[in-house]
Amino acid sequence: MLTPLRRAGLALALSLSATAALAQDVTIATATGEVTLPAHPATVAVLDIAAIDTLNALGVPVAGVPDKLYVDYLSPLAGAVPVVGTLFEPDLEALAALSPDLIIAGGRSSTQVEALSAVAPTIDMTIWEDLVGEARARIAAYGTLFGKEAKAAELTATLDAKIAAVKDAAAGKGRALILMTNGPKVAAYGKGSRFSWLHDALAIPEAFENLNPDTHGDAVSFEFIAEVNPDWIIVVDRSAAIGEPASASDTLKNDLVAATTAGQKGQIIYLSSAPIYVAGGGYTSLSTTLDELLKGFGG
Repeated sequence: MLTPLRRAGLALALSLSATAALAQDVTIATATGEVTLPAHPATVAVLDIAAIDTLNALGVPVAGVPDKLYVDYLSPLAGAVPVVGTLFEPDLEALAALSPDLIIAGGRSSTQVEALSAVAPTIDMTIWEDLVGEARARIAAYGTLFGKEAKAAELTATLDAKIAAVKDAAAGKGRALILMTNGPKVAAYGKGSRFSWLHDALAIPEAFENLNPDTHGDAVSFEFIAEVNPDWIIVVDRSAAIGEPASASDTLKNDLVAATTAGQKGQIIYLSSAPIYVAGGGYTSLSTTLDELLKGFGG
């Protein structure tokens, strides 16, 4: 039988063992290479919507967020978590007051990593070129960092199943043109662009090859759309994505677009724009887009 003194000693030993386990370092992949960090950071500030999206899906709480979250499925965080800046400009005073164990930057806040590193350890988790591959990598990295490996594997398996379903649904159904409207302006996106994954990961053929892969797309006219005559048009409404009145359907409502195969067959897919434009690469963002594409292609 253990004496009270021995029981106290055993409890202390177990407590120290648990603390040591929590304090162990882990190495994870980031946008700038592998980084070694203490596991299970308790107070985490995040200045990237895709990162907040994936952490939320993993069940990891965040302690600081940007002033605008844009996607409705993260709205419960608004007002419930301290604001520590915008997507572009961190509030260094607010961050210092929060005293985070870790800051996660990415995308629009990636240029602030150096300034943020003066406040707390900061990692860049930008998702850009290989969106699906990098999304998988971020899920795995967060799973390792926060001890959520099993949940991370579950999320990745779900994404992989959705990707396979969309590929099957879209196979043999023709070529697609990805358009983003911004009020009355229209830009097209193809391989090498921010929306390249729709072609690369889903094997959806391009309706027009060699579009300018610039971040803002290739400005196009309605005459161009009519000449390309896509079988499918996939639409992102930038105005809606950033909280302004949606206008894509009005912008594309004209005889030239209506005369295309996509227009005649009703094969124009309007995506929920904030997830793909603001939170691109986040778990729920990807899931939302894949579900909409699956429905659009009749899967």
